[in-house]
Amino acid sequence: MKTVIIGGGVVGLTTAYELALRGHNVTVIEAGRCGAGASHGNAAKVAIAESTPVPAPGVLLQGIRWMLKPDSPLSIRPSLAPGYLTFLLRMAAHCNARDFDAGLELHLRLGEDANDLFDEYQTQGIDFEMHDRGVLLAFETRERFDEHCPSLPAFEAAGHRPQRLHDDEVREAEPALSDRIRHGLFFPADRQIEPDSLTAGLVAKLSALGVDVREHTRVQRFIRTGESVTAVVTSDAEVITADAHVISAGVPSGALAAQLGQNIPIRSGKGYSIDYSPAPIRLRTSLTLEDARVAVTPLNGMLRLAGTMEFGSTDDDVDEVRVGAIRRAAQEAFREWGDGRGELAPWAGSRPMTPDGLPVIGRLDSVANVYINSGHAMLGLTLAPGSARLLAGLMTDGGSTLPDDLLARVSPNRF
Repeated sequence: MKTVIIGGGVVGLTTAYELALRGHNVTVIEAGRCGAGASHGNAAKVAIAESTPVPAPGVLLQGIRWMLKPDSPLSIRPSLAPGYLTFLLRMAAHCNARDFDAGLELHLRLGEDANDLFDEYQTQGIDFEMHDRGVLLAFETRERFDEHCPSLPAFEAAGHRPQRLHDDEVREAEPALSDRIRHGLFFPADRQIEPDSLTAGLVAKLSALGVDVREHTRVQRFIRTGESVTAVVTSDAEVITADAHVISAGVPSGALAAQLGQNIPIRSGKGYSIDYSPAPIRLRTSLTLEDARVAVTPLNGMLRLAGTMEFGSTDDDVDEVRVGAIRRAAQEAFREWGDGRGELAPWAGSRPMTPDGLPVIGRLDSVANVYINSGHAMLGLTLAPGSARLLAGLMTDGGSTLPDDLLARVSPNRF
């Protein structure tokens, strides 16, 4: 089967890899450089411990309270277009305990083999940087710690049992932390992956397998014949024919699906990250500073800070106020942060969000041979291998790694 993948981020590239292994003749079409979007600027970790969906009880209410606080972890811009307001209202409808628990169950199931699959990738010759330092969720107050604990039974049922740490136990786990951090949950299984090395390794492996990877090429439109798409037309005016097509283009995935008559509400949730090279401190583990919602990930020769969720942005410009809040979180959380020497240029980018907080995986109802694998929010790196294997199975032999009830939750036809 000849298959076109639209999008060269980590989700698109892993999908291309799984399909190539199954004998598909694959072409990847990426509008920019592979891995240069949200895949580049993510928190650089396989975040099983943080697999909760964005819509959660109280989230949008908290966002409204934070609207006048420009350095808050969650921002909702008041001057939103009507379409975005509709999106947020739909998200608000999912900010309840039942949907939150169901979404967490789905994420944990979809990501349950992530570590094994990344190990498999390396065994199969894909070269990338990976560490197994675990993650410490760090809390300043007992109140925030207690707010997080009701979700722990779902993690424990899935085999992820964190160590509960308090006061000196927290600093024994991570000596670099200041006395400000008083409580923690340590999940030992979480990994860290340098994302640029992963996407570069995937591109190299795909090329070795004969996959045609085309960068700086945009899909302008689809050519339909009856119930099927027979080809795409690129920005180079080239017509590329295929038997099947996969939309994995991040935020633009919704607009591409709309060309085919299907409404899939994917909107931008803007995030930020800052790299430091050399790292200003030495850390034993990766962390998430839960009160500030800032991830701290040590990698080879560098340290990454990542955080914030900004709804309503229409660009990837860097807001210095929000970057300043991320810096300040690190300054307050670590004993010897100092002036944060080694800081590189901050990054901002758009992550693909859905109103129910779940990814979109499966075949479109509107056409017979177009699929989608997108909408992974902040869990693209974590869920990419499982999502790719799931879709490749659906496309190749109809098999699914998820039971029917969970498969329905990620279906593009649920909206």
